[in-house]
Amino acid sequence: MFTGLIEDIGKVESVESGDDGARLRIATQLGPEIATGDSVSVNGVCLTATAVDPSGFETEAMNQTLDVTALGALEAGARVNLELAMRASDRLGGHIVQGHADGVGKVVSVEDDGFARRLRVTLGPDLIRYVVAKGSIGLNGVSLTVSALGDDWAEVSLIPETLERTNLGGIAVGESLNVECDVVAKYVERLVRPFA
Repeated sequence: MFTGLIEDIGKVESVESGDDGARLRIATQLGPEIATGDSVSVNGVCLTATAVDPSGFETEAMNQTLDVTALGALEAGARVNLELAMRASDRLGGHIVQGHADGVGKVVSVEDDGFARRLRVTLGPDLIRYVVAKGSIGLNGVSLTVSALGDDWAEVSLIPETLERTNLGGIAVGESLNVECDVVAKYVERLVRPFA
């Protein structure tokens, strides 16, 4: 489990893609804190570290993960948001983020708003139904609050700290983001469905 508070922006050093999936090598200053077998959130997707050294780690993404996330588009040189799994003693400063991306959204507008920046992302019907104004959403693994909501889009406001400490600061119109909806909304839907 994660909190959506990014600990480092890593750099993809290599991507080996094939019929079996993809293997990634990611450089990060978090290397000394990662052990083989640890869960690491990479752009909001929980992956397992398969090899580790002080300068970074290697991981694998299976085909199912590549099908439902934006990880398949990563290339060498890409910047990725990284977060280590939460310890039981940690503060939950963001929201409950599982690292299980529900799908992909596309950035349709980026607008400055004073010292902040508004980011609008289109979401398909399978995602938008779990989103509420002032609720939580994970975009590329970042815990954010929904500031505005439409029929097929959600908007978030990014403070300077988020712009500096995550890869959302360099995001542009047309780019795809991994989206994780609030897990509570998914459980509520599942529980009330038999009574609807």
